[in-house]
Amino acid sequence: MVRLTDDIFNTYIRKTGTVNPYFSEYCDGKTVSCKGLKQWGTVSLAEEGRSALSILKYYYGSNIEIVRSSNIAAIPASYPGSPLRQGSRGANVFTLQRQLNRITKDYPFFGALEVDGVFGSGMAATVKRFQRQFSLTADGTVGRQTWYKISYIYVSVKDLAELTSEGETSAGSLSDGTWGGRTLRSGSSGSAVEQLQFWLNTISQYVSSIPSVTVDGRFGSGTAAAVRAFQRRYGLTVDGVVGENTWNAVYAQFFSIQSDNGTPNAYPGTPLREGASGQNVRLVQFWLKIARTVYTALNNPTVDGKFGSSTRRAVAAFQRYFGLTDDGVVGRSTWNKLREVYTDIANDLLAEKLRPGEFPGVLRRGASGRAVRELQYYLYLMHAYDPAVPSVSIDGSFGAGTEAAVRAYQRLAGLTVDGVVGRATWENLYAQANRLRLSGPVVSVKRLPYPGAPLEVGASGQAVLYYTVLLARIAYYYDTVRSPGILPDYTEDVAAGTRGLQQLVGLPVTGVVDADTWDAAEGLGIALLTGTLEPGAAPLPQPEEG
Repeated sequence: MVRLTDDIFNTYIRKTGTVNPYFSEYCDGKTVSCKGLKQWGTVSLAEEGRSALSILKYYYGSNIEIVRSSNIAAIPASYPGSPLRQGSRGANVFTLQRQLNRITKDYPFFGALEVDGVFGSGMAATVKRFQRQFSLTADGTVGRQTWYKISYIYVSVKDLAELTSEGETSAGSLSDGTWGGRTLRSGSSGSAVEQLQFWLNTISQYVSSIPSVTVDGRFGSGTAAAVRAFQRRYGLTVDGVVGENTWNAVYAQFFSIQSDNGTPNAYPGTPLREGASGQNVRLVQFWLKIARTVYTALNNPTVDGKFGSSTRRAVAAFQRYFGLTDDGVVGRSTWNKLREVYTDIANDLLAEKLRPGEFPGVLRRGASGRAVRELQYYLYLMHAYDPAVPSVSIDGSFGAGTEAAVRAYQRLAGLTVDGVVGRATWENLYAQANRLRLSGPVVSVKRLPYPGAPLEVGASGQAVLYYTVLLARIAYYYDTVRSPGILPDYTEDVAAGTRGLQQLVGLPVTGVVDADTWDAAEGLGIALLTGTLEPGAAPLPQPEEG
């Protein structure tokens, strides 16, 4: 079921040279009708031996192609079932506050809110201003109509419907949130400190009690103050030291914010230039700083969210180094190259002094090192696109599995099938893999396998985050399932949502996520997202009449 829905969802049509899906539908003029299209003869075309793509081109023109994306995106939470008003508190209020704060960036007169999960008088005033602006009853209460209007406006201002791309990575971004085993405190330095600072800066935009910090890789008094503020806000031991618990909590809040806000790292839609400010500028500065850790000829800008002359010079230096127009403006091409460089550094793919995609020399069985990791990464992407290319481990060792994947790719690409990566194979593979990771819808959540042990109250971590994304998606369409929001901790509210899901799909109602519940949540969530199941339809086969 999961593989089937994966294939349906991940494959879509687009016009050549564009990234957005191209709408198509089957209309034979008899059993299914739609305006302007009559697709007579599809069966006979198939019987002639035509492929699916060939048949589609017959009806929609030759300038279309089929592409894949191997990930899933989250959706906004559904209406909680009862109005929220002054005095309400909890995860649903928390979600509203974040969404209203993002909307306030475009409608400043609404007024920013403290994101604390408490519906106070200030939030009631902001809700009233929102309601007046959008012609709703200005009572300060978030009922169903106001809830969905906030969701609608939030999606609009965030441009979540704009199809840009994250690309796909083998191991996530610079950090996938996994604790590295190193305690960070005043005096610490390095990339882990930079990542922590970047997360804290993102959180500080939504939680006013946490101060922003300079992202410089040095754990000074400012970072310690921000850590203490975070620990105080989220009920941790307030010592200014980042051990495993604090690290995981900071990442969980960052991940939650990114899930609420759509996909992190997507091109903002308009170029960034001198005079701009905000989170996207901060992200560009962070990427430039990370790029300089490998390419020391580049500039080292301050990560402050302000696009000044030093950032412009750093962007221009990056553009010159990577063969782009050095105008100091971050358009789509520069943004994508920054993200590519960042991703490759994050995944330890780049051989010393080589740019992404630069031919490192002939690679064959027995080779090892970063160049092999880069090769394996591109093969990994191609496997996500075409399962005829075997899956490989990204371990930097060119063994039998990597050779088999190289041979399979060479066969598909019409190259000499020898399992050796010369310049022709390398450049062809890089071009195809890079095209793939710049295509497809924006995504924010990777599929995860069942964690191996049941999830129950008290559990926490990535598996819980992923599961609550699925639960939120299902709750969006089924009123009998309640979602407490996207959470890193398995709470009583999550257990209640699980019981609703289990009842919906006919599993034992335990509130514990065993393998069957996990598979049901993933299968139903993907089916809803792909459209293979009509929203609100019974998720189980219904008995025949008679």
